[in-house]
Amino acid sequence: MTTTAPTTAIPRRAPMDPLRKTSLAAGVLYVLTFVSIPTLALYGAVKSPGYLTGPGPDTSALLGGALETVVALAGIGTAVVLYPVVKRQNQSVALAFVGTRVLEAATIFAGIASLLTIVTLRQAGAGAEASGVAQALVAQYDWLFRLGQSTIPAANALLLGSLLYRSGLVPRILPLIGLIGAPILVLSNVAVVLGLWGQVSATAAIAALPIAAWEFSLGVYLIVKGFRPSPITAARSTGELR
Repeated sequence: MTTTAPTTAIPRRAPMDPLRKTSLAAGVLYVLTFVSIPTLALYGAVKSPGYLTGPGPDTSALLGGALETVVALAGIGTAVVLYPVVKRQNQSVALAFVGTRVLEAATIFAGIASLLTIVTLRQAGAGAEASGVAQALVAQYDWLFRLGQSTIPAANALLLGSLLYRSGLVPRILPLIGLIGAPILVLSNVAVVLGLWGQVSATAAIAALPIAAWEFSLGVYLIVKGFRPSPITAARSTGELR
């Protein structure tokens, strides 16, 4: 007579709540938008007057473009991932947030193309004769950066910040930082345009800190904690977000 050893059932891991998946994805994407921090140094060479006639290399400019591409795509991703949740608070504002994120990404891509065009000119041996074109492309990048990555985040903060503050999906101190930082950033950019201080200056960096703190802290909170219980999610705490 043979006996069969009892089998021990392996417990299956419970599926992750869809809201937790959403918050985790949004948090990771928000943190990814900070990978372009080194581009200020990486773009230093390609923006210099003697780049066209210099020996290169082009690696730093290409890496900067790659990092900014990640930022542009991650920025769109944050809005698309959060949209099914925050639209329950206000669909029009949530849709506007998607729109400003896409517009911001468009300015980033246009800026990347401007600087990489200079790389192409150098590789083609354009020489000093194309220095005027290169200077124009650098100026175009600077304006795109000023209008895009330096200004649109204020609109993003006002739109998403208002949604998260009213819904209570995260501690209200987080969107409050963004709501306070938005007008500070706009005023700083106006001052830059008026020549009161430089785009790359200590004052401009300090003015941008609240928005940076808002976006980074939001990303970390969504990764670690997820959404807080809220009336807009109570009705569908499980199941697919629609």
